[in-house]
Amino acid sequence: MKAVIVCSGSVEDYDYHKKFFAGCSMVVSVDGGARHLRKLGIFPDIMIGDFDSVSKEDYQYFKDAGVIDIRYPSQKDMTDTELALEYVVDKGVDSIVLLGCLGTRFDHSLSNIFLLKKMSDKNINCIIANERNEIQLIKDHIILKNENNMKLTILSLTDSVEGVTSKGLLYPLDNDHIKLGSSRGVSNEFTGEIAEISVNKGLLLVIKSID
Repeated sequence: MKAVIVCSGSVEDYDYHKKFFAGCSMVVSVDGGARHLRKLGIFPDIMIGDFDSVSKEDYQYFKDAGVIDIRYPSQKDMTDTELALEYVVDKGVDSIVLLGCLGTRFDHSLSNIFLLKKMSDKNINCIIANERNEIQLIKDHIILKNENNMKLTILSLTDSVEGVTSKGLLYPLDNDHIKLGSSRGVSNEFTGEIAEISVNKGLLLVIKSID
């Protein structure tokens, strides 16, 4: 089961984001993410957050349509995004797309990227996406599509990622190690329509990006 969680970060191209809702069983609006969903013309199943960044108009628009909400205090131990992730995990999802999770607040952007590890630990496939980036974490194997000639970057999220093998890239790897803090895997290129990456041990952050 797939969930799409929409947060209040940057969204530039709304038409581009519509593709991520295909096949989803649940849509969650996180605080100011209601603004984006309203522009997309998509009604969430639930609104979650302390609602400090959503406008009264957007909030009331969905309330009037019968959308329920879960309100949290502003002083809490988790971000609204993490609370939304906890909610959909409890509902039994095994795939999550996070939209509106990157923006001018680097602390929130970085925190959201680290939340990928929490989902990986639960064996849940989770992707952060926007018009220019798709970010996910792997601990075994993945096949990636070449879309719009995106660059491909891999970074270690553990002390070391061992047994990294990649195919379909300009600079392939064969049972190599990627250490935490190394920039070796930055800005690789696809050589065809797909690329494959596998790892034996560790967590690898995989980023498809376009200028």
